[in-house]
Amino acid sequence: MRAGERWFRAVAALCATTLLGFSCSPHMAPIRPAAITPAAGIVTDTSAGSVDLIEAFEGRDSRGYPTENEAGDRVAWIALAVKSGDVPISGVGAFEVMESGGRRQLVRGTGGESWHIERRGSTMRVADARGRDATPWRPGPFVVRARGAHSLVAHDGTRYRGELWITPTDSGLLVVNRVPVEDYLRGVVPLELGTRSRGDAAALQAQAIAARSYTYVRVASREVVPLKGYHMYATVQNQVYGGVAVEHAVVDAAIASTSGLVLRFEGAVVDGPYSSSCGGRTAVPSDVWRGARDVDYLNSVSDIDERTGRPYCEISPRNVWTATFDEPLLRQAIVSHLGARGSSGSTAPIIQKISVGRRTATGRVGTLVVNTDRGAVTLTGADARSAFRDARGATLLSTYFEVERETRVGGRVSAVVLKGAGHGHGVGMCQWGAIGRARAGHDVRAILRHYYPGTVVGFAE
Repeated sequence: MRAGERWFRAVAALCATTLLGFSCSPHMAPIRPAAITPAAGIVTDTSAGSVDLIEAFEGRDSRGYPTENEAGDRVAWIALAVKSGDVPISGVGAFEVMESGGRRQLVRGTGGESWHIERRGSTMRVADARGRDATPWRPGPFVVRARGAHSLVAHDGTRYRGELWITPTDSGLLVVNRVPVEDYLRGVVPLELGTRSRGDAAALQAQAIAARSYTYVRVASREVVPLKGYHMYATVQNQVYGGVAVEHAVVDAAIASTSGLVLRFEGAVVDGPYSSSCGGRTAVPSDVWRGARDVDYLNSVSDIDERTGRPYCEISPRNVWTATFDEPLLRQAIVSHLGARGSSGSTAPIIQKISVGRRTATGRVGTLVVNTDRGAVTLTGADARSAFRDARGATLLSTYFEVERETRVGGRVSAVVLKGAGHGHGVGMCQWGAIGRARAGHDVRAILRHYYPGTVVGFAE
């Protein structure tokens, strides 16, 4: 069964409720796309009975939605952007743009052509780069699909496998990459782990399994169009995803060698969080996320190499860090925190002292107390990490820090230096620690057993 044939059995559930901003009808009269010359890239006088469309809809229902998943692989819907203006699209090799969720062909393009999708209310159209040739306005979503085994689709110059779904929303055009999970991981693992060395293969395999587990928790085995139109963002909010450009042969081999494997705990696939470096000890969920429940497979574990007495993640370039804040940045941090808590006013009180109030069982900052001329302000470690930003707007690297030095002028704090360790939330796998362990000879299962105690590696189904 060809890739791209699997996915739409569950869209029928959306037809009655128009959750993605488009309506599905059990029957619609055939609509002919605009008659524009093939040289311009848009198909001339194509009907629903053409050979091309029969081939394109093989494995789909009467509305064009997939009826099965490709080769048993799950399919992820990844939000790439919400564009207030036009959405530029193109391809590597032949591609096509389909209307109404894949029902009719609007445009057939080649790799040398650029097109953009425009929005007018709840309708859209496809126009060429010069705006001279355009299709009629149609309801969304539009589907951009590669036509050939070696073709790819592209949005804003970034190439992707799978399909692009463009849907009108209240705020613009939502761009989603619908892609088989194994192909999605090829664009995730290189960015999340940051190594391409064959000697780090065990760490790459561990990253692939953890990322696949994280994805499987959010992507069902039987494809159902997500209520929001996507499962995950292509950013640090979920997993960083860069499409085809970041793929690498060494990483691809690690993903392929673990195909379908996930982390399981007491029979269930588990969420597999991970972060860059832990500073020597991993955190538990309640250290980091408000209201989070601690679970056995995310217990805090040491990352110290018994042979050297030093953290495996010591090789991280950001494992030990300092952050200096002058008085304007300190006041900005307090205003930011109070604003987030709903307090009014745009001016901050005079800061008199900053100290750690409580530490968590794993050694991270539980609360940070800021004494001011108006009373004490108490921030959780997570709040402090978010509120204390440098001049570029970057947050603290972790909550694993101490107040190293204060500078005082006339009874107020004019500057503070924080000294910390680790980068990220610290829960689950320490990525630089995994690399360090791989270089010390640990295999993939040993790495995962350490960071996710009690789990086993196995297939989801």
